[in-house]
Amino acid sequence: MPSLTPLWHPALFQGRRATRGYFEGWYFKVVDAAGAEPLAIIPGVSIEPDGRRHAFVQLIRADGRAHWFDLPWRAFSSAEDRFELRIGACLFSDREIVMDIEDETASFRGRLALGAPVPWPVSALSPGVMGPFRYAPFMECYHGVLSLDHSVAGVLDADGEKLSYDGGRGYTEKDWGRSFPSAWVWVQSNDFGRTGVSLTASVARIPWLGSSFVGFIVGLLLDGRLYRFATYTGARLVSLEHVAGGATFVLEDRRFRLEVRASGAVPGVLRSPVLGQMIGEVEESLRGTASVRLTERATGREIFDGVGRTSGIELMDPQGDLAI
Repeated sequence: MPSLTPLWHPALFQGRRATRGYFEGWYFKVVDAAGAEPLAIIPGVSIEPDGRRHAFVQLIRADGRAHWFDLPWRAFSSAEDRFELRIGACLFSDREIVMDIEDETASFRGRLALGAPVPWPVSALSPGVMGPFRYAPFMECYHGVLSLDHSVAGVLDADGEKLSYDGGRGYTEKDWGRSFPSAWVWVQSNDFGRTGVSLTASVARIPWLGSSFVGFIVGLLLDGRLYRFATYTGARLVSLEHVAGGATFVLEDRRFRLEVRASGAVPGVLRSPVLGQMIGEVEESLRGTASVRLTERATGREIFDGVGRTSGIELMDPQGDLAI
């Protein structure tokens, strides 16, 4: 089959021409039906500043236990005509995850079937979640939301413990570029007690032409409609306040007001990229909650009010650079 153009298909491997100082990682979050065993699986690749290359798979569980598997570059391959990548004996695509990996301290095996993805829309003016910023060739980090919500089924064996994800839900995103931002807050949940609701929210300090600005990308999927609040849509970040184990922020555009309160974060530690090298650290929790309220500005009419469980939360703003 003919190759697809990576610009219009953010799920595809974007780094075929990268030679040094580059990373790319796909983030698969799966939550079981009871909400007891949320799990994030992150396959990826790293090209260090000196050109050394390797692949990896890292995971983090509900209790914060994280594990890193380092593999040689030759263990990585990716299709050019569809979203499918392999790292060692593991396979990752938009419709399944196959885990078959172990080292001296941990092992993960099994297969998860993923339902039809609900990606962030792609168009000529807005090729994905970054909007027109996707066209900028000098961004430090690019972001893609590959599925806001989908079903999950299957069983994983995690160090001999059977984890069933039958009747579960999943979410998939990715990042690629040189480094993560210097400061960010990220909140995600699609566990609102019913299907059809998903929140993804990111506020970050973005380097730009020798300076920087606070940018944001927030999407609330509600029964097939995606409410988008982003720097490039003309929305405004009204406030952002850090609280113990969480953050509260408010966004508005011409028609709507979105209030998000993330709380209960008890993080574990994942590795993150610094100039392509996976030597940074990210504190991530999978057991937080996200209270979300969407209203119509003109009338005050409430469109949605709910609480997302098993929320992914990252609070990486130690200096308070994002607070408003």
